[in-house]
Amino acid sequence: MAALSIRDLDDSVKEKLRLRAARHGRSMEAEIRLILTAAATEEEGPRNDLFSALADRFAQLGGVDLAVPPRITPPRAADFGE
Repeated sequence: MAALSIRDLDDSVKEKLRLRAARHGRSMEAEIRLILTAAATEEEGPRNDLFSALADRFAQLGGVDLAVPPRITPPRAADFGE
């Protein structure tokens, strides 16, 4: 088993962890071990952004590979017509 030291932890965080461990009837070390294990093993949740929704929707149709043409002109700053 590995050992881990955490430096510069706020005193208020340590106190909250101590209270949480007491509520669950565990030592503070056991409580932190449980929290870290849960965080490291949790599955990545569904993404709710528009791109992901569209990609998921059209992936069922096989998707599309688009050829991106090379840039011929150098990029220029936007002109907002002062």
